Amino acid sequence: MNKILVTGAAGFIGSKVAYELAKRGDEVVGVDNLNDYYDVCLKEARLKEFGKGWRFIKMSIDDKEQLDTLFEIEHFDKVVNLAAQAGVRYSITHPYSYMQSNLVGFLNILEACRNFDVKHLVFASSSSVYGMNEKVPYSEEDKVDTPVSLYAASKKSNELMAHCYAKLYGIHCVGLRFFTVYGPWGRPDMSPMLFADAIRDGKPIKVFNNGDMIRDFTYIDDIVEGTIRAIDYELKLDQCPNGVPYQIYNIGCSHPVKLMDFITELEQAFGKKAEKIFLPMQPGDVYQTNADTSKLERDMGYKPHWSLHEGIREFVEWYKNNNDESIK
Repeated sequence: MNKILVTGAAGFIGSKVAYELAKRGDEVVGVDNLNDYYDVCLKEARLKEFGKGWRFIKMSIDDKEQLDTLFEIEHFDKVVNLAAQAGVRYSITHPYSYMQSNLVGFLNILEACRNFDVKHLVFASSSSVYGMNEKVPYSEEDKVDTPVSLYAASKKSNELMAHCYAKLYGIHCVGLRFFTVYGPWGRPDMSPMLFADAIRDGKPIKVFNNGDMIRDFTYIDDIVEGTIRAIDYELKLDQCPNGVPYQIYNIGCSHPVKLMDFITELEQAFGKKAEKIFLPMQPGDVYQTNADTSKLERDMGYKPHWSLHEGIREFVEWYKNNNDESIK
């Protein structure tokens, strides 16, 4: 049994990771600042649903003094940093909120791990770091120096910062480049929930780049399983470049789906056609995301199990049973 800190514990991924860790017997402390980037009621509903067996503390990781006090008291064995200001498009209009949470907050996590002897850190990166890279599927070996959003730049910065701390202080750092995650309790600002709301209400959905987009949609349970594998994984220094205890992994489905096919699956699950408004590509978006997850499979045995059809069915069933504006 380990004592594990999960940041972003009221988030889509964080709440389920904390729940699954506690269910198997780990001692889990979760923190989240419950900001209002999207409806706080949804975050509180997640905590009610998945908050069993672990302790929750309302806290922002950009509060260094409070975070240090927590580390000093709790003596964590491992840290899973899933806290971040999310949303590619939001970063266009709110750049400072990204720097505060994604850079200052992450620096505070790294410093706390260094100063309070935490030797194992798993942190969230993003497929957005691949930016203008046109080679697919995306590999961890690809260059990621052409971001198209400040969000992507902040996530690439996290990877660089973690590498420094791994080299300087021997902290074992594993970064996970998450691809498009969907499923029950998902974020209301992401396309699956936006599309579901529109189909339910008979309103048109916005389809960007005239529908010509491809995404590596990955069901939440597969993402949670892969994240927990990373928490359990012990890095092998002889397999790490230059002997630095640091690795980056793609975590996705590795079976990319055309956006229009995703919409069709939603329509079939709802038994209702969606009215569509076709729009050009939005600033900060990319045409295609496609994960090569062979490295994660090789090192940790990760293999996604959920098909798009199964995942959409579960999502829509949850959505119909929780058709309450207070958690959307």
